[in-house]
Amino acid sequence: MAVVELNKENFQGTVTNSDFVIVDFWAPWCGPCRSFAPTYEKVSDDHPDIVFAKVNTEEEREIAQHFQIRSIPTLMIFREKVIIFNQPGAMPEGSFRELVQKAGELDMAEVHKQIQAENSTA
Repeated sequence: MAVVELNKENFQGTVTNSDFVIVDFWAPWCGPCRSFAPTYEKVSDDHPDIVFAKVNTEEEREIAQHFQIRSIPTLMIFREKVIIFNQPGAMPEGSFRELVQKAGELDMAEVHKQIQAENSTA
């Protein structure tokens, strides 16, 4: 699956309508972002069931501010509308593949249960 470019018009719908979304926050002037891009594309080709998306923080400042992106590249993983991973920095291919695998193995019923428990005590 091709990497999807997200903007303020399609970001919410993509995250809401997809069970597994990985977002790469990047900028054209960012060297580490450009060097991570081929790895991101390569891994995306091996996972057609996952939405791999990119947000250009220069063009989509509103989204970057909303998620408090302070450093790029930043990877954010959404599973069933929940952010389960949010970390700045480019990753080597092996680490990124391992992250994608672990994110896919996460028991989302348990995650939702924990969120509900936290919300009921707040």
